Amino acid sequence: MERLYEEVAYIAYHFHWTHEQILALEHPDRLHWVAEIAKINQRFNEPS
Repeated sequence: MERLYEEVAYIAYHFHWTHEQILALEHPDRLHWVAEIAKINQRFNEPS
């Protein structure tokens, strides 16, 4: 259950989606968005 909270918090923080919108996603879709956010963050944190 803790992992679910982490996924929801991570997506909500970055995309500002509601709790209901995030929970409506299937788990594989949530994981996909978590991975996409991580890639975005990685690109922003790379040295220029």
